[in-house]
Amino acid sequence: MNTFIAFFRGINVGGKNRLPMKELTALLEELGYQSIRTYIQSGNVIFQSRKKQIGKMAKEISVRIGETHGFEPHVILLGTEELQSAMEKNPFPVKNGKALHFFFLDTVPRKPDLEKLHALQTRSEQFHLQDKVFYLHAPDGIGRSKLAAKVEACLGVPVTARNWNTVSQIDSMLRESF
Repeated sequence: MNTFIAFFRGINVGGKNRLPMKELTALLEELGYQSIRTYIQSGNVIFQSRKKQIGKMAKEISVRIGETHGFEPHVILLGTEELQSAMEKNPFPVKNGKALHFFFLDTVPRKPDLEKLHALQTRSEQFHLQDKVFYLHAPDGIGRSKLAAKVEACLGVPVTARNWNTVSQIDSMLRESF
């Protein structure tokens, strides 16, 4: 069995795209996925499958949600090695887990506009792009960050962000369960 982490973009945020985790779990079970565990309501799921084609699996899940809930969230799937690698390659201190953000990318960006990101960066912010992860250290908060708001547009690929605390908790769940 292969273990995957699914990060759903934009579900249960501000009352939009409601998808209770129990319903998401049932939907994933219907698709044949096993050992499903969720973490908080923002769409973080660990599951197992014999399937290996990440792109097809992500699309299958998104389409099924569209059929049952009327919206197709973008789903970024990672293998356990990818999550662990992202954590190991984090270049920033982890003193405040809410200030450190991982933007998981659908694909490696072909022509990222790093100059524009640097222009949007405040003095307190730092960022680093590594393969399919964009790291942002935003000690003044991500909600006020102009840079954070433009990451996807400047990279040119779909992204979804999680803070260090969430990523770390998912990693702990993986270690406990699989």
